[in-house]
Amino acid sequence: MTWRETREIARVIEACGFDSIWAGTTVMGIVPRVWHHSRGGWIARFGVMRLSTKSFGDGGAISARYAFARPVEEDHVILSQNLNPHLAWTDPPEGTRSFALICHDDDVPSSGEDVNKEDREVPAELPRVEFIHWVVVDLPGDLREIEEGEFCTGVTAGGKPGGVGPHGCREGLNDFTGWFAGDPDMAGQYQGYDGPAPPWNDSIIHHYVFTLYALDIDRVPVEGSFTAAEVREAMSGHVLAEAAVSGTYTQNPRLLN
Repeated sequence: MTWRETREIARVIEACGFDSIWAGTTVMGIVPRVWHHSRGGWIARFGVMRLSTKSFGDGGAISARYAFARPVEEDHVILSQNLNPHLAWTDPPEGTRSFALICHDDDVPSSGEDVNKEDREVPAELPRVEFIHWVVVDLPGDLREIEEGEFCTGVTAGGKPGGVGPHGCREGLNDFTGWFAGDPDMAGQYQGYDGPAPPWNDSIIHHYVFTLYALDIDRVPVEGSFTAAEVREAMSGHVLAEAAVSGTYTQNPRLLN
């Protein structure tokens, strides 16, 4: 089940007037203990593990300092500070040997026909697809916090190199790799964190979900320049718990105003 599908279920639940419910709906094969209504929407709470951030309110707006691009009056957008946000977590389940982390936006236009065009907006009814902003594996089982800017500071044209990252982790490819393919100034393999950069004319606000997975293995069996899809497949059957925090971002002046 995708986060878009879970949000649709949550909207129905919210219309009934509940703040939280017990539910058997699964995500990644895990049954959440409770669906909880936070400031920005419904978040699945799996067991007792919790994920939080000091960088933005859960469900609230993400500052441009954590974005790949930020809006400006002339030329619409410029590159931004692109800092990875602070993340902290508590109470992973017994037997946790490592963590994986994925950040995704599932509000991305499925067609580029209207993207960043002066005379129109990307229609809200356009089908949307997932865009991966960050995938990390092999975070040590005793780690409880990632500092702001610890993994990324600034935009690197052509993408940051892979290899071993902070705390001995490994970071995979994000979807800016495909987005910039064919751009002579920006093309390359984008690994690690790269933040929000939604179309400046998109008619909807984008939602960014950071999901932490507690795993019963020390090392996720993926190699080379791996993707989030490969990580999800490789950690299937090894997820002890997961927790998420989300934020929103837009570059559309109409929505900002």
